[in-house]
Amino acid sequence: MSQQTPATDSSVSRHEILEVASLARLGVDEDTADRYANDISKVLTLMHTLAGVDTTSLTPLANIHEACQDLRADVAKHDINRERNQAVAPAVEQGLYLVPQVIE
Repeated sequence: MSQQTPATDSSVSRHEILEVASLARLGVDEDTADRYANDISKVLTLMHTLAGVDTTSLTPLANIHEACQDLRADVAKHDINRERNQAVAPAVEQGLYLVPQVIE
């Protein structure tokens, strides 16, 4: 059994790019829209080509090494030196980092 390539148009127009940009409230000029349309069309063409590849005889690959990854032991360490780390901070008070207020 082979997979069939979908019979769809892979081209994206400048008009479609500008319409989506408008809906997303993005400022995209005509030249950029042409470039985006061309690039997206190429990607879609590649996806349609890949969709047509017969992969029925291939087995899925779970791990490229066919082995488990060795993980380090989960051991708590207390090697954080607060004074050394906070010495380079622009503002510290009572062991806490002070940052500018961003929400009013």
